[in-house]
Amino acid sequence: MGSEGPPAVTIHVTGFKKFHGVSENPTETIVSNLNEYMKKKGLPKGLILGSCSVLETAGQGAVIPLYQTFQSAINTKDSESSTSGRIIWLHFGVNSGAARFAIEHQAVNEATFRCPDEMGWKPQKVPIILSDGGISRVRETTLPVDDITKALVKKGYDVTTSDDAGRFVCNYVYYHSLRFAEQNGIQSLFVHVPLFLTINEETQMQFAASLLEVLASLY
Repeated sequence: MGSEGPPAVTIHVTGFKKFHGVSENPTETIVSNLNEYMKKKGLPKGLILGSCSVLETAGQGAVIPLYQTFQSAINTKDSESSTSGRIIWLHFGVNSGAARFAIEHQAVNEATFRCPDEMGWKPQKVPIILSDGGISRVRETTLPVDDITKALVKKGYDVTTSDDAGRFVCNYVYYHSLRFAEQNGIQSLFVHVPLFLTINEETQMQFAASLLEVLASLY
């Protein structure tokens, strides 16, 4: 139709603040610095970096701001003349026991927090979305997790595919995000990163930039 190349993909990114046992969350640093980092590096062709938000590490108490974050991106999309571009929500969370990056394939409708979240909530075997049914209900990303993982391994990163995002706030946010994505015709992906003690900050920033590149190249 006269337009050059495929429509752009807009990627909105979230990370988390500190939580019990992790006083400095690497994802807060990654997401806070990503815009500046990508400006210096240069955005991949066809990619628009949307909002970069740092979320409270909380479940129920943080759902309203989480949905406001989601909705603002949809509103922006609707207000633009071209709505043909795709939207991806990319969520970063830390796994303090991990030695590598993990691309999460799915989230489970279960909140069982090993410790209270930052607002003091500690659910056990509670459905995240009651209307979705029981705690065994699973939602999967529509993005090609295996292809994304292979592309990142090819770029030299230590990355694995994971089917278990835990049952804490990371899984909680991912489940909400996958449900929101399905309802709004967009896509969602969650990625776990190690602590900076395990993989240093510069490598993790490079990884985040490479991940954006890989996601942009899918379209």
